[in-house]
Amino acid sequence: MTAKMIRHRLKEILGLVIITVLSVTAMYLFTGTEPPGGGDEKLVVVATIMPQKEFIEAVAGERAEVTVLVPPGADPHTYEPDPGTLKRVSEADAYFIVGSGIEFETQYLDRLRSINPDMLIVNTSRGIRFIPTQGGDEHHEDIESPYDPHVWTSPQNAMIMVRNTLEGLERIDPQGSRYYQDNANLYLERLRELDTKMKKTLEGREGEAILAYHPAWGYLCSEYGLRQVAIEREGKEPGPGTLSDIIGKARRTGIKVIFVSPQFSRKNAEMIADEIGAEVVVVDPLNQNYIENMEKILRALENGWSHQGD
Repeated sequence: MTAKMIRHRLKEILGLVIITVLSVTAMYLFTGTEPPGGGDEKLVVVATIMPQKEFIEAVAGERAEVTVLVPPGADPHTYEPDPGTLKRVSEADAYFIVGSGIEFETQYLDRLRSINPDMLIVNTSRGIRFIPTQGGDEHHEDIESPYDPHVWTSPQNAMIMVRNTLEGLERIDPQGSRYYQDNANLYLERLRELDTKMKKTLEGREGEAILAYHPAWGYLCSEYGLRQVAIEREGKEPGPGTLSDIIGKARRTGIKVIFVSPQFSRKNAEMIADEIGAEVVVVDPLNQNYIENMEKILRALENGWSHQGD
């Protein structure tokens, strides 16, 4: 093969390579999908609580790095962010707030916004109907807030939060829109399946009570027609009279399961459980593994109801 022929062949190969690269690039631009292994820089986003991490990662996939401001095991009613967390906020493209009046946000949102004025604030509770803190039988939660902030404990509300998360991601990264929409649709389908399963399992249980140390399950109860009885009242440990009242109510309603959160003491819950022959189940409303956690709660309810009258 002559030198002229070799040069001609190399030009043909180079031309094919250029056409291939341009075609692949165009495909990703039009579909909004990130090229495999492409783009070292991820979106930097922050969220308040761990369940939001699952929501954001389900939609954003590999295109975003999520920092949760209230870490596992911490209480969003009392937690104070550390310097490392504040530094991450200063670098964030967006802050996905719960937006339901959760104490961490009411105390720190203005400060966090001042650290990073260019950061997009996305209210993931937009469109959710809040319920008052007067839930089930008891007045619960911080009396400074008129609403129950634990909106995510309802799968229906979780769907709204995911849709709001999708809109926020599309605003800060329009090129990823198609990718985010596809991911969101897959996760929303899983949430619809969870909701259907819960409706089927809880059908006919309307009006039944659940006993919880910390009253974090008001939206779950509201969604499926249950009643929440809280051991903790107005953020305070119950006194002897209150405990006696709760024990009597639990006996009358046949409660066999008591929900406790790992952030709170189990002492009173275990004492009540001994009195009424119930099981103490540790369920964390702040668990990152949202769907898995909700299925655990459903199994605990089924188990408790199956032992009523034992």
